[in-house]
Amino acid sequence: MTSYKELGLVNTKEMFAKAVKGGYAIPAYNFNNMEQLQAIIMACVETKSPVILQVSKGARDYANMNILRNMARGATEYAKELGCEIPIVLHLDHGDSFETCKECIDNGFSSVMIDGSHFPYDENVALTKKVVEYAHQFGVTVEGELGVLAGIEDEVSSAVSHYTQPSEVIDFVSKTGVDSLAISIGTSHGANKFTPEQCTRNAEGILIPPPLRFDILEEIEKKLPGFPIVLHGSSSVPMEYVNMINEYGGKLKDSVGIPEEQLRLASKSAVCKINIDSDARLAMTAMVRKVFAEKPGEFDPRKYLGPARAELKKMYMHKNIDVLGSAGQA
Repeated sequence: MTSYKELGLVNTKEMFAKAVKGGYAIPAYNFNNMEQLQAIIMACVETKSPVILQVSKGARDYANMNILRNMARGATEYAKELGCEIPIVLHLDHGDSFETCKECIDNGFSSVMIDGSHFPYDENVALTKKVVEYAHQFGVTVEGELGVLAGIEDEVSSAVSHYTQPSEVIDFVSKTGVDSLAISIGTSHGANKFTPEQCTRNAEGILIPPPLRFDILEEIEKKLPGFPIVLHGSSSVPMEYVNMINEYGGKLKDSVGIPEEQLRLASKSAVCKINIDSDARLAMTAMVRKVFAEKPGEFDPRKYLGPARAELKKMYMHKNIDVLGSAGQA
């Protein structure tokens, strides 16, 4: 068994307590390869932001557990090399079983999410409690989920969203012992978070999504004062990247995300972890397509992944500074 402490990682307990008190959210960025990881660490060191490195089931299948564990070790060393020992968490995103969570805990993850939200309530409670009891033996923190997000992203999908019921949160947290709670208040997975019918269009024809249900968030905060809340599916889907992808041969139709001003408002509440994945995919894809279009003879991966890495870093820094408020909090 590998302890996360051997890798130079931390769990989320102190990180979340400081974020709730300070009125900001910790960035939770998914990564699948070296360039994404480099960009995350460079951006968070430069902005002096704590960070949660998220690994999905798809990433685990793609990159291999041993490689991911050692990439996390490398991330902590890289941050020191860049001049700032920022707090770094390695987190399992959307763990779908006790066995998956156990494997990650045994292999150096400092935080895991067990997503039993698609099960009946009592099954969700029982599964979440089982993961918590195992994880807490090793100082690993656990995120549970109530409510179901719509959308599709990295093998996590649902056709319909179900808002979190505030009446359930006290019972769920007390019975399971979770350290944080992912809730559904209108965010959604993927780059097409809402159908055109759910949105309005402005004068330029751009889709405007429905607002987040801050009333549900406020009710949950009243019932669980100071308890760490998590938002999944919180990419903003910047139109600059969507337009660039389409300009250079892509076909992203009616892409729409969560407005950044709503995420900034959420981060000032008990929401202390905000998950962002699709924005990174869009930024990376946009820059790779741009290089291929402008330099069709290019075949050196460093020449198209390098510009993608630089754009990712810029995007992550913007999120830390202007959206999440995590800059300067390391």
